[in-house]
Amino acid sequence: MKKTHIKVWLMDFWASCYFCDPRTKNWPLLEGTPVPVWIITVIYLLFVYLGPKWMKNRNPYNLQTFMIVYNLSLVGLSVYMFVEVANVLWWFFISKAIELLDTVLMILRKKNGQVTFLHVFHHASILNIWWFVITFLPGGQSYFGACLNCLVHVVMYSYYGLSAIPSLREKLWWKRHITNFQLIQFCTTLSHTLQSYFTGCDFPLWGHYLLCGYMIFMLTLFGNFYFHAYVMKKNARREAKKRDEMSNGFHNGFHNGELGSNGVVKEYAQNGLAEGHLRQRP
Repeated sequence: MKKTHIKVWLMDFWASCYFCDPRTKNWPLLEGTPVPVWIITVIYLLFVYLGPKWMKNRNPYNLQTFMIVYNLSLVGLSVYMFVEVANVLWWFFISKAIELLDTVLMILRKKNGQVTFLHVFHHASILNIWWFVITFLPGGQSYFGACLNCLVHVVMYSYYGLSAIPSLREKLWWKRHITNFQLIQFCTTLSHTLQSYFTGCDFPLWGHYLLCGYMIFMLTLFGNFYFHAYVMKKNARREAKKRDEMSNGFHNGFHNGELGSNGVVKEYAQNGLAEGHLRQRP
């Protein structure tokens, strides 16, 4: 039984190798298989074991020049990676400043009804929050929420851009789903933050508190917006449709001279509201 489980696991593992991410599968040391990395690891472990034995009766090598080049090269590589991480989040921070133009465009187009508390608070607060993030926490867990937010904005700004084209405006169907996507983003980020908090992730507590608090506030505001913009409006349209149907039913029934010809009027007749009048007739 044990051998069978191992065999199934190995088969599943090798099968998964055929579904590597196409963007990276041909990169050096990746190449769609872990074999090169395994070979390097085995060589490394063999050297850890055999190296001391081989050097036991030999004088140490003078590797000063190599050590300088090696260590300074790693410093340069580390600086490059650090700057790249900071730059990506820095651009995310800068995008929050650029996105303030959303409000400017609304006001210039006299769409003042769209300039809600939710809109203004979100734009103003996120810019300030990300100043603190990019200044003190430009890396690590800060990436997660930013990554999700970028994905949401790909969808959202695609909609905004396409909706600016009159011929496409009526064909865009995913406006409501943008808010759904945003709510999913907030829930996912909040869950991820709580999980890292309770598992003792090495991330500043104030970062956890700030992120959790902001996500809860965003869930409240966006949830309230979704409820009023979609749920309540949908219910209001349904009620309006029912009133129109009832109104048309009474009108059609009396207009045709047939008290029971319309379903709505007929229902009232069956309840005795019309029968009383019929009995009083001579």
